[in-house]
Amino acid sequence: MAKLWLSLHVLSAILLIGPMTVAASLLPGRVRAALAGGAGAADPPARWLHRTCRVYAVLGLAVPAFGLVTAARMGILTDLWLIVSLGLTLAAGVLLAAWILPAQARALALLDTGPGADAPAAATSQTAHSQLTRLSIVTGIFALLWAVVVVLMIVRPGSTTGA
Repeated sequence: MAKLWLSLHVLSAILLIGPMTVAASLLPGRVRAALAGGAGAADPPARWLHRTCRVYAVLGLAVPAFGLVTAARMGILTDLWLIVSLGLTLAAGVLLAAWILPAQARALALLDTGPGADAPAAATSQTAHSQLTRLSIVTGIFALLWAVVVVLMIVRPGSTTGA
């Protein structure tokens, strides 16, 4: 039965966390391109990327749930590598919910106002650039957290269950 749970855990990670991470990484560039091209609110791909992140964030809760069931079945809930992985997963989830999704919403609001709506174009452009750069950096950290979790899941340092 542990193999079934492990399979569900790995498949859900690939199908849910992967696309969400890619969508989050693509959104700042898409908004930047829409602002530069004057597409503004008429840029559905940017909105689609944000929606993908929101929906997959909720669905992605299945990944740690399946992982916890798998770990319980395997009797490894107290292994240090698993505890660190869970901590990093929690950090990634908090980063997504508390910072990335709200920052994406603010980035999409830039498309609604567009450069020069009520503020000088240079100030709006500089603000947009700053916001999108920060979003790109934090999204990169989010992806890095997931990469470290994947490595820990594969290497399992100190594990007695074998790699």
